[in-house]
Amino acid sequence: MKPEHLLKIIFEYTTRITNERNLDTVLTLMADMGRDMIDADRCTVWLIDRVHEELWTRVAHEVGELRIPLNAGLVGHSISTGESVFINDAYTNEQYKEVLSTGALRTDLLTGYTTKALIVIPFRSNDGKIMGCFQAVNKNSNDGAFTKQDLEYLTLAASYSGKCLESALLSHEIEETQKEIIFTMGEIGESRSKETGNHVKRVAEYSSVIARGLGLSFHDSEILRMASPMHDIGKVAIPDDILNNPGKLTEEEYEIMKTHAEIGYNLLRKSSRPILQAAAIVAYQHHEKWDGTGYPRGLQGEQIHIYGRITAIADVFDALGSHRIYKEAWPLEDILKYIESERGKHFDPRVVDVFMDQLPAILQIRSSYSDVNLR
Repeated sequence: MKPEHLLKIIFEYTTRITNERNLDTVLTLMADMGRDMIDADRCTVWLIDRVHEELWTRVAHEVGELRIPLNAGLVGHSISTGESVFINDAYTNEQYKEVLSTGALRTDLLTGYTTKALIVIPFRSNDGKIMGCFQAVNKNSNDGAFTKQDLEYLTLAASYSGKCLESALLSHEIEETQKEIIFTMGEIGESRSKETGNHVKRVAEYSSVIARGLGLSFHDSEILRMASPMHDIGKVAIPDDILNNPGKLTEEEYEIMKTHAEIGYNLLRKSSRPILQAAAIVAYQHHEKWDGTGYPRGLQGEQIHIYGRITAIADVFDALGSHRIYKEAWPLEDILKYIESERGKHFDPRVVDVFMDQLPAILQIRSSYSDVNLR
């Protein structure tokens, strides 16, 4: 490969990786960069899972997630010794015969792939700790063999990747912590009205499916999925005797109940975090109606944020299908008739259409997160 072509690959990928915080995307870009730099058939970025004492990759060209024991194969050997490994025929190599049998050759049996040449290079964090390794398989050449120059190039990629992955993993950990906090807060709001935590999980997944069906980006769909569990967080301030009243609320009690939308908004609106900003919108607007008869502001049509319109139908569908202190669960047929009848009144007509289109996926979510599974 000509130096100018190599530099072009490096600049292209490093720019994209630097601006990316999603862990899966970072891993994919790194694998692609390594593959393109040395013209490998496949390149895999392996990470260490200390909790399960495993090596894993969510991104391996042509295959899905793979997991192997921490000490297995050339990858395990390279990580335990800190040494790079360079092999040009995995099936005849004697030096690493034993570790190959538990690694690459075993993986070949699982995937149907045939490994010939291998390069394995560990990469380190900023403090020098090994985080994982690059593994390149089979050169796209007549003999399928890698060169010493390929080893040098992939070493360069591994050195850069270790530093970037440390940042991506930290962002991933922060995001997972945020998700856990958000779901927990959502569950607190629901548990005060005797609801299960699975209600907020179902609403989150329904909302994400509907958002994707409407053509929202993956990023926006994920933001909504993480924000929608907070839709009823304002219930934390509603008195128990109103929240858990099994009978019909008086007009005065109903007005107090309705304040949970604004309370939730005020709890969340000052945050600068995108997820909590979205959660504030959802909390404030998920009781607004397409025809303007909802609350707290009587917004109409597209004055209601798309997040509010989506969460509205997700929440109503799940509430009607769930046992509540004041009612039994409705049959599915009755729920669908109700949603259709509220098309253009309570619900955005386009959101209803997508909801119906996505009904098989929504019913699968309802089954997966059934309250029966909590008993």
